[in-house]
Amino acid sequence: MTRNQLIEQIKLKRSFLCVGLDTDINKIPSFLLEKSDPVFEFNKQIIAATQDICVAYKPNAAFYESRGIQGWQSLVKTWQHIPSHCLSIIDAKRGDIGNTSTMYAKAFFDKEASGMSFDAITIAPYMGADSVTPFLQFQDKWVILLALTSNDGSKDFQFLPVNNSEEALFEEVLKKAVTWGSGDNLMFVVGATRGENFLTIRKHAPDHFLLVPGVGAQGGSLEDVCRYGMNADCGLLVNASRSILYASNGEDFAEKAREEALKIQQQMALELDKLGI
Repeated sequence: MTRNQLIEQIKLKRSFLCVGLDTDINKIPSFLLEKSDPVFEFNKQIIAATQDICVAYKPNAAFYESRGIQGWQSLVKTWQHIPSHCLSIIDAKRGDIGNTSTMYAKAFFDKEASGMSFDAITIAPYMGADSVTPFLQFQDKWVILLALTSNDGSKDFQFLPVNNSEEALFEEVLKKAVTWGSGDNLMFVVGATRGENFLTIRKHAPDHFLLVPGVGAQGGSLEDVCRYGMNADCGLLVNASRSILYASNGEDFAEKAREEALKIQQQMALELDKLGI
C-alpha cells in the first residue's frame, strides 16, 4: 500500500484506526478452542467485523512465534486474510544488521520465501543505519521505526541529552532516520501517552506517518494525539488492541469488538473534520 492509497482509505473510511491483533490464546473465548486453529478463527472474525472502519491491522509477532509451528501457521493465514484495502503491519521489532536483517525482511516481506508479504514492519534502530536499510531495499514496503515509546523503561535511554544540548536521544534518532528513508517508506512509532512530545516529533518529522499505540486500554488520549500529532494528510495510525479484541469473551465477541472500534472511529471522524481532511 502506497502513501497515497493509505491517505485515500483514511478519507474514505473517516478513520485512521489500526487494530492490533495481539491475539492471546488464553484470552480468546473458550468456545473457539474447539476449532482447528482458534487464533486464526478469532482473528478472522475480528477482521470481518472491523475491516470497513479501520485502515490497518497489526499482528504482534511474539503472540504467534511463542506457539511454534502452529503459531506461525496462524500468522500466515491471518496475513492472507487481511484485505488489500487495509495496511498490513507485522509488529516484529527486529533490529539486527547486514544479512540477518535481510533474512528478517524476507521472513515478513517475501511471499515466496515465507508465505507472507506484509506491507510494513516495526524496527528497533539501536544498531543504526545498517540494521534498517536492508528493510528499505524492498520495494513498496514500509519500515516503522521505534522513536518514542510509552513504556516506563523509555526513560532509561530515550530522553537522555545528547551532544551537550537540550535535545534528547529520541530526537537524534529521528534526525538521523529521516535521512535513510522518506515519507513514502518510513514511519515512526510514538506512544500515545507522550502527549505534547508529539510537537517535538513533528519538528523533526513533519510529513511522516506516525504509528501510535497506547490509546484505549493504556490510557492515551486520542484528542491529545490529534491536537499535537496530526498533519495535513492526517499522518497518524492510532492502534488499539485489547480494548477491541477482548471487549467480550462470549459468542458476541466480534460484535462487541466492532462496537468498541466504532466508538474510536467516530471520534476519529470528528478529528478529521476539525482539520478539513
